[in-house]
Amino acid sequence: MSSSPTDTVPIEEPLAELERHLIAAYVAGAGQDVHDLRMRTDDAARNLLAEASRYASAKLTEIEARFQYLHALHGDASRSS
Repeated sequence: MSSSPTDTVPIEEPLAELERHLIAAYVAGAGQDVHDLRMRTDDAARNLLAEASRYASAKLTEIEARFQYLHALHGDASRSS
C-alpha cells in the first residue's frame, strides 16, 4: 500500500513554532494582530511583518549561538557515551 501526498505530514523546521510565536509577540507589541497584517496588502503591514521576521531571526540566531556555546563549554553529552 502506497501513501498519497495527502497522507503525509509536511516536515517542519525544528524552531518554526518558536519563530511564529516570536513574530506574533513582536507584532502584538506593536498593537497589531499577525493574521490581520497578513490579510492586508499595504506597505505598513508588509514593513511591520518584515521587522517582526528580522526580530525573530535575530532571536533564533541568539538562541542557537547560546546552545552551541553551552555545548562547547560543557561538551556534547551525546558524544561522551
